[in-house]
Amino acid sequence: MSAPRRRVLLITYYWPPSGGSGVQRTLKFCKYLRALGWEPVVLTVGERWAAWPDLDEELARDVPQGVTVIRTRSWDPYATYARFLGVRRKDAVGTGFLARDRVPGLRERIARWVRANIFLPDARVGWVPFALAAAMRLQRTQPVDAVLTSGPPHSAHLVGRALKARFSLPWLADLRDAWPDMSYMADLPAGVMARDVESILAQRTLEAASTRVTVSRDVASWMARRTHLPYEIIPNGFDPDDMERAAPMTLPGFSIVHTGNLGPARNPTPLWDVLCAEPDLFKDVRVLLVGNVDRGIYDDIVRRSLGSRVVQHAYVPHEEAIAYMKGASLLLLPINRVEQAAGIVTGKIYEYVASGRPVLGLGEPGGEADRVLRQSGAGRVYAYEDDEGIRACLLHHMSAWRAGSLVGGATRTDASAWSRRSQTGHVATLLNHIVDHSNPMHTS
Repeated sequence: MSAPRRRVLLITYYWPPSGGSGVQRTLKFCKYLRALGWEPVVLTVGERWAAWPDLDEELARDVPQGVTVIRTRSWDPYATYARFLGVRRKDAVGTGFLARDRVPGLRERIARWVRANIFLPDARVGWVPFALAAAMRLQRTQPVDAVLTSGPPHSAHLVGRALKARFSLPWLADLRDAWPDMSYMADLPAGVMARDVESILAQRTLEAASTRVTVSRDVASWMARRTHLPYEIIPNGFDPDDMERAAPMTLPGFSIVHTGNLGPARNPTPLWDVLCAEPDLFKDVRVLLVGNVDRGIYDDIVRRSLGSRVVQHAYVPHEEAIAYMKGASLLLLPINRVEQAAGIVTGKIYEYVASGRPVLGLGEPGGEADRVLRQSGAGRVYAYEDDEGIRACLLHHMSAWRAGSLVGGATRTDASAWSRRSQTGHVATLLNHIVDHSNPMHTS
């Protein structure tokens, strides 16, 4: 007779029907934990009170049957923010109040200042008291053995810290991005005091965790230097089931595809420059931007007279996004142009790799994303200033396409290192360790 599963409380703001990349990691952990001796219980925000930028109803099929999902209320500053700007609530939701469809006016600038200096660590902090109350009720009535918090929003970790203090629960803090998150903090007008407060909050919170996990060795190294704490590394990945379900989409011409949000820090301006400098040479190129795109990027495209060759599709369900990836001639992976760019590994890079299509990366050569692409054989990362390298890459792939033989990407074997199944095994091992360490008399 097998031993009963231990119970872990997964605390995550993003959960189906939320779409986007933020939901994938914890959802896949939940999907595979049962087979590894852990029964997940999910604590998330209720749809009515959630500030999710996108929805994807299809993701719910990955939630294992019978898993308990607790949904709570939340105080949502985005509703007030929308009224302040005179827009719909769903149009006000973005990373840190960064709107994707508006040129910032006075009200927008005021709102960004409030977000940067008042809502710490993030704009979802209004969920914390509701989530904590629900978690405490659960622990008193149906106790769990461990807690896993997923951030961003990093305010979720505040709930884990409180549960550790109140119940001495073993707690794994999973950081999908660094905290503070430099990939968007550079765009927020935070004062010195706000930055200092957030750094202290992050330090004291993460010190309390039983173990800390992040997604790349560069982010782990950067966080370790800031906090003087150790970090385990569990990269993001892909679910083999997702890749099998999606059939390649038939796309026009030589199709360069980008999936996901495309903000100002990821504007692939060297690609636009190369395409408009030699329009006849690259006349067969079609760029498909699948997801939310910043208004300023549209302006760049129009200024370069590329509007007829760049097509944007609004947010699509996850499976459809994979179909676009698998149908691409070449995948585009721009990395944020920020101080810590070398450590940024966008979640979609692993699905790009698993799609079997080649990848053109823009960012810091030698960084974490470049290592993943080179190790898998999917491609490489070029510096944003390397116009000649980007041009040569495009010509190489287009020559093969015109000859009727597309260049391939990573093989299935090379991509398998980033399977969500195996990564969840690492999570289960860490959970077993922190539980056993908190109760040395326990025997398995």
